[in-house]
Amino acid sequence: MNTAEIWLVDDDASIRFVLSEALQDAGYRARGFESSGAAMDALRTGAPPALMFTDIRMPGGSGIDFLETVKQAHPGLPMIVMSAFTDIRNTASAYRGGAFEYVAKPFDLDEVLALVEKALPKPQPPVARVDAAPVLETALLGKTPAMRELFRQIGRLAQLPLSVLITGETGTGKELVARALHQESPRAARPFVALNTAAIPSELLESELFGHEAGAFTGASTRRIGRFEQAQGGTLFLDEIGDMPLELQTRLLRVLAEGEFYRVGGRELIKVDVRVIAATHQPLEALVGSKRFREDLLHRLNVLRIRLPPLRERRADIPLLAQHFFAAAAAQLQTKTRSADKALLDAMQAYAWPGNVRELENACWRMASGTSHERLGLADWQGDALPMASTERAAGWETQLAQETRTLLQQGHLSVHAELKARFEQSLLDAALQHTQGHRQQAAQLLGLGRNTLTRKLGVKHGRKDEA
Repeated sequence: MNTAEIWLVDDDASIRFVLSEALQDAGYRARGFESSGAAMDALRTGAPPALMFTDIRMPGGSGIDFLETVKQAHPGLPMIVMSAFTDIRNTASAYRGGAFEYVAKPFDLDEVLALVEKALPKPQPPVARVDAAPVLETALLGKTPAMRELFRQIGRLAQLPLSVLITGETGTGKELVARALHQESPRAARPFVALNTAAIPSELLESELFGHEAGAFTGASTRRIGRFEQAQGGTLFLDEIGDMPLELQTRLLRVLAEGEFYRVGGRELIKVDVRVIAATHQPLEALVGSKRFREDLLHRLNVLRIRLPPLRERRADIPLLAQHFFAAAAAQLQTKTRSADKALLDAMQAYAWPGNVRELENACWRMASGTSHERLGLADWQGDALPMASTERAAGWETQLAQETRTLLQQGHLSVHAELKARFEQSLLDAALQHTQGHRQQAAQLLGLGRNTLTRKLGVKHGRKDEA
């Protein structure tokens, strides 16, 4: 039995109680503190614990400040930060301060216990702190579980000096994530250079990346410094990497492997220290299969990977994003901030947003600039978005099914029909059982199935009581 002592620093007595009971049931010794000051007093007068949990927001001091103070005195002590207020600044600050992990409230106790087991045997070394990191102000907003997980990933991966591949549909904010990774990294004081490889003609892309010497080709009258040299010591973001020509993929592979290259037409070997973050909306694995993308380059880029969820997977964030865009529009247009009424918000949350956050931003700007009244309604939704939203609501699940099919195909899934069929059937069975309050025989009759057929399809997944 593991008898390691674990400290719980949280002003919420219920959180301390629940965690303490779970830890003691698992064989650990738990000790609770209602403030960071009380925990610091205990640290000064006795031995430190094997592991510590701390909340971010507590009376009398910040959990992040407490984390950093403890890590200075006990750098080997693993600390897990908890918070009900999950955002990118909190998560990045926690990891930058040396947190072993960041947990969002409410949490699953089984997951917390698994995390404890992971933290105790191999405590993580402290992560170097970056002072005076720039304040991150972007539309990378959200409170849904998908965004909380994204913030956790950014906070953790920003500290690592490795390449990152960001995947996601067009308009999901891949460059925002790349900028966040840079701004929360030890390279934050150095340049962040972005290049959309799909926007540059292939014959010019090599020069754009690596630069050229005077006379290297017709029209090259002077030396040009490429994006790699511009990003020296910082971060180079290569958007739409899937569109890069194969011959340039070979050159990029060498830079990633060796950290050096020649300018076009040059003989001087240029050495660079650049972190490369790449992004794509295309399934690179599928491009490798069709010989349009180098497999070895994919492995070099795909050291760390972040998937951005489409807006339809986090519809609950739409009101927050809309208000952010309305406020941004008001600041630039020097008008009062607009707001959406309930009917408009409901319609916006029902709409699929195929253009994702970028489409939502454009819609909000059009509405904000197209009227003088502050309260916006359905009549203010301009362009094609409203008819499309109405069409989607009328079509219902068929439109959502078509959109999900397109998404899976774009991501390179192979057995799309089988996957969607299984999910559709499971949703059908779940809905029927909820309608009949768990009575399988009645659910089977309503669905037009035999009771044995329904039971076979459910397998052992559902533990509901049968109808007597």
